[in-house]
Amino acid sequence: MKFQSISPDVKLGENVKIYNFVNLYGCEVGDNTKIGVFVEIQKNARIGKNCKISSHTFICEGVTIEDDVFIGHSVVFINDTYPRATNGNGGLQNEEDWKVEPILVKKGASIGSNCTILSNVMIGEKAIIGAGSVVTKDVPPNAIVAGNPARYFRSIESLSHPGSAHLQYVLYEFLKNDSQR
Repeated sequence: MKFQSISPDVKLGENVKIYNFVNLYGCEVGDNTKIGVFVEIQKNARIGKNCKISSHTFICEGVTIEDDVFIGHSVVFINDTYPRATNGNGGLQNEEDWKVEPILVKKGASIGSNCTILSNVMIGEKAIIGAGSVVTKDVPPNAIVAGNPARYFRSIESLSHPGSAHLQYVLYEFLKNDSQR
């Protein structure tokens, strides 16, 4: 028996694979996408075709994930810069008390496990976000970023260019020295 909560307003493409303990409501999921265990996807979130959403991931309202995107385990998207439990009158906040702040993950991007993606950011096509990173600003296409906050390391193209080993060593030294400050 599968324990899934999938509301009737969810739009699922063809051949979507959904594992146990998943909560989906008001969202769209494209063809051939896989959704791991303990994933929640909220209303007005859109997931493209051929994506892999790994276990324990939270995709909130306002997130758009294009085709061919990999989302690692325990990734969290944040759609509110200044979250509060109560409104100015002391009552619990409801939908009228705040505005959804969007997040866009472009085609072919990969987000490593345990990342936090803050609101109002765009992750470019084929970008790679290192595990454990906190993304606070836009990530260019084909960029590799990592850290807290996530910082640019290099472009994917530089991995195949002559001198990339030297670039990796310089980057390693920079990060080692930076972490000692």
